[in-house]
Amino acid sequence: MATDKKQKKIACITGAAGGIGQAVCVALAKENFTVVAVDWLPQNEGEPVLRELRGSGHVYIQADISRASDRQKIVRIIRQKLGRLDLLVNNAGVAPKHRLDILQTTEESYDRVMNINLKGTFFLTQAVASYMIELVEKQFVFHPRIVNISSISAYTSSVNRAEYCLSKAGISMLTKLFADRLACYGIYVYEVRPGIIETLMTAGVKEKYNRLIFEENLLPIGRWGKPEDVASAIMAIAQGSFDYSTGAVFDIDGGFHLRRL
Repeated sequence: MATDKKQKKIACITGAAGGIGQAVCVALAKENFTVVAVDWLPQNEGEPVLRELRGSGHVYIQADISRASDRQKIVRIIRQKLGRLDLLVNNAGVAPKHRLDILQTTEESYDRVMNINLKGTFFLTQAVASYMIELVEKQFVFHPRIVNISSISAYTSSVNRAEYCLSKAGISMLTKLFADRLACYGIYVYEVRPGIIETLMTAGVKEKYNRLIFEENLLPIGRWGKPEDVASAIMAIAQGSFDYSTGAVFDIDGGFHLRRL
């Protein structure tokens, strides 16, 4: 028997304990989603995000998506505790610990960034997609969606963090590949591409970006982006506003992507 379409929907957000991920959790909970918040922080450090959410029944999972066992744990807990999944937001990601010129980039840093940002996202999406296909075929969910958070670094050269740029460029192609493969099941996949967003990840270069934004007119919309700006775009996708646009890219960047003279 098909599940009632009005049943409360389930959303899984990785990198959920702060910044963009936390803003997405809050926005989804306000729209009556049950949230599965995933982060690599220990339970006592990450779980407080749940107290910010409206409603009850939300779940925190401590997991490192670069590890196969942790990816399996995420899907297992969702399957056992909640029995369905309507939305996956692949937000987990790290920057290099040290910004090094591309001629000095280390294998250790490359492996860390790529394993979390790209490998982890790829294989978690693979596992979740298989579960979503099962749910769709049983008519337990209708048109589940996957949103991948990339970055303007997917196409913008930053030679002092090459591994990060490569990982985000990979997310762009990952989105296209899964959008192509999953469309036949009515599972839609999107890329949300944030620009300069005010989070802990950008705190160390705040002075640089303040100068670029406010003195050098880098952005047509002359302000920092907020995590809530990204969350608003994801909410529109989650609510089905772009169900004829699988594979689409949403630039949440204050107009950075425009080519200007």
